[in-house]
Amino acid sequence: MAEKFQSFVVFAEMRTGSNFLEANLNAFNGINCHGEAFNPHFLGYPKNEPILGVDLKTRDADPKVLLAAIRNNTARLSGFRYFHDHDPRVFDAIMQDETCAKVILTRNPVESYVSWKIAQETGQWKLTDVKAHKVGQAQFDAREFNAHLEALQAFQITLMNRLQTSGQTAFYVAYEDLQSVDVMNGLAKYLGVDEQLEALDKSLKKQNPSPISTKVRNYDDMLKALSQLDRFDLTRTPNFEPRRGPNVPSYVAAPTSGLLYMPLRSGPQAQVMRWLAALDGGERSDLQMKLTQKDLRQWKRKHPGHRSFTVLRHPVQRAHDAFCRHILPVDKGSYVQLRKTMMRRYKLPLPENGPDDRYDLAAHRTAFAAFLTFLKGNLSGQTAIRVDPSWCTQAQAIMGFGELCLPDRIIREADLDHELTDLAKAVGKINVPSVPAAQPDQPFALHDIYDDQIEKLAMDAYLRDYVTFGFSRWK
Repeated sequence: MAEKFQSFVVFAEMRTGSNFLEANLNAFNGINCHGEAFNPHFLGYPKNEPILGVDLKTRDADPKVLLAAIRNNTARLSGFRYFHDHDPRVFDAIMQDETCAKVILTRNPVESYVSWKIAQETGQWKLTDVKAHKVGQAQFDAREFNAHLEALQAFQITLMNRLQTSGQTAFYVAYEDLQSVDVMNGLAKYLGVDEQLEALDKSLKKQNPSPISTKVRNYDDMLKALSQLDRFDLTRTPNFEPRRGPNVPSYVAAPTSGLLYMPLRSGPQAQVMRWLAALDGGERSDLQMKLTQKDLRQWKRKHPGHRSFTVLRHPVQRAHDAFCRHILPVDKGSYVQLRKTMMRRYKLPLPENGPDDRYDLAAHRTAFAAFLTFLKGNLSGQTAIRVDPSWCTQAQAIMGFGELCLPDRIIREADLDHELTDLAKAVGKINVPSVPAAQPDQPFALHDIYDDQIEKLAMDAYLRDYVTFGFSRWK
C-alpha cells in the first residue's frame, strides 16, 4: 500500500448507501472502515463495541483519542463514516488533516428522504435477504423535507468551502456509482491501495427498488410540494463580494457603560459616537476605540450584562454619504487614486479638482447616478477596484462581525432615538441624552437629487441589502 493517506473519512448521510459502500471498502484487505465512529448515540454500530481499543465512554470524553487511534492504525488504512449531525468536535481536525482522505457520497435527496421514512415505518435499516424484506410506504411531509434538504445542502456547502480553502480534493461517489466495481477499484486507487476487487460485496440488498411513485402514499402532494421548490435557487441575490472580517479596531465602547457600537461605514457614526460619549457625561475623546480582540474580551469580562449594536442606513443614503465623503472631493478623506481610476477607466463625470462654483445640482445628480452604476458592477465583482468598506453591502459587513460576535441589536437609522434609549436603560442608565442631529450632506443634500431613477439605480446596486433588510423607497 502506497503511503498516500494515513486515514480516510466517508462523508455521507442516512439512506445514501453508506452501509453498502462500507461493505465494499472492507472487502479490500488493506482497508478497514469502522462505521459511524462519531455518531453521538453509539460507537461505530449500535452494538457499541470498542474501535481499536477505544470504547464509547473514552470517545465521548475526548473524541480525538479515537481519531488518533484510527489515524495511527498501521495494520490497515482505517476510516469511518461521518454524517452532518455527528460529533462536531472532530470536524475541524478531520478537515485540517491533509493525510485524511475525503470521500463524499451523495444521493438524490428525495430518494434518501423517502427511504428514510420507509425505514422509520418498517424498522428495517438493512436488508441481507429478500425473504426478510418488510414493505412500507412513506408519508411525505413538505416542511420536514425542506428542513432535511436545507441541512444536507448547508453541510455540503461547508464541506466544499473547507476543501477549497485548504487546497484539498475529495473523491465523489454518487449513489448510482455504488453498483460499479470499477468505481470501487478507482476509489481504492485514490486511497493508495493497490489491490482490486473482481466483484462487489452482495451481502446487502437494495431495500426498496420500486419506482418512487409507488413508495409514497401522498405522491400527488409530494409532486405539488416539490414543484414549489426553487431547485436552481433562481430567486437568490447573487453575492460576489469578498468576505469581510470582524474589524474589531472599528468598534467603539462607551467611556464607562456596558455599551459597544459596531459601526457600519458610511452610516451615522458621528451622531452615535457623540451620543455614546454623552451617555456617560464625556467627550468623544473619552470613548474606548481601536480595540484589539484581547481588549474586546477584557472589556466584555469587565462589563457583565453588556450590549452591542450596529445601525443600518438606507442603501441610497449610505451610497450618497460614501460618494460625498470619499469620491467627489479631493481633500481629506478622499480616495484620490480610486477617484482618478474611476474617472479614467469608468468614465465617472467628476470635477477634476473637486467641486467648484461650476459644479451645480444637475452635475451632482449626474455624477452620483454614475457612481451608483459603477457600484452595481463593483459589488458584482466586475471591476478591478476593491469593494471598499465604505460602500460594501451592510449584509456582508454584518456577516463579517459574525466571525467573532454578532451585535445584540441591529437598529435602523430612522429608529435611533427610541432604540438607543432602550439599550441605555438595559445597561442601567436612567438619564439618556437625545441623539444629536446629523450634519447635512456636502455639497448637496440627497433629497435635492433623489427621484425614481436614483432609487432604481440604488436598488440595482444594493439588491442584496434591499432583500435582506426589507428596505423600501428612501423617505
